[in-house]
Amino acid sequence: PMDYNGMKLVREGARPISGDTGLRDVQRLAEAGDFPPVNEAARGSYRQISLRDAYIDHLLAYISVNNLTPLKLVVNSGNGAAGPVIDAIEARLKALGAPVEFIKIHNTPDGTFPNGIPNPLLPECRDDTRKAVIEHGADMGIAFDGDFDRCFLFDEKGQFIEGYYIVGLLAEAFLEKHPGAKIIHDPRLTWNTEAVVTAAGGTPVMS
Repeated sequence: PMDYNGMKLVREGARPISGDTGLRDVQRLAEAGDFPPVNEAARGSYRQISLRDAYIDHLLAYISVNNLTPLKLVVNSGNGAAGPVIDAIEARLKALGAPVEFIKIHNTPDGTFPNGIPNPLLPECRDDTRKAVIEHGADMGIAFDGDFDRCFLFDEKGQFIEGYYIVGLLAEAFLEKHPGAKIIHDPRLTWNTEAVVTAAGGTPVMS
């Protein structure tokens, strides 16, 4: 939602800070404006880093670019955080000569979300992706949520593909590279997942 600020706070060791692990304490301090004196000798520091290139390297390690068949992809970033990363992935694949065409919609980040809230779990938020897939004759569509930690897939007819099918397909692909591996899955996606993982020689583990 547009009234969320997009920040996620974590403690040492990347442990999340939530309401019951310190966030309410931060809120009380901020509202009271009663901060302890600053100890200059113990002042902290910060640094800015970009993990985008390393992230793209990680993603591309899952595929063999030379084995890709021509693909036309509709990618709906929902005016969220996905856009710049999709641009970078597109540029990297182009430089590698991959036969992948990107049709990008709502690609520019805009916190006012002028094209609607980017939540493809809601049926009313799927139309733009569906229409673009059909209009461009794409092989598939990919729609991201606002903070780029979930994606949702559409087939060549623009039809939304439920998550439990995707988990099964991904499990099969990973088990081809890592035979006998354990596949951790969401408890909401038990149907189909356990059977597919077991049939592919893996071990399903509910998170």
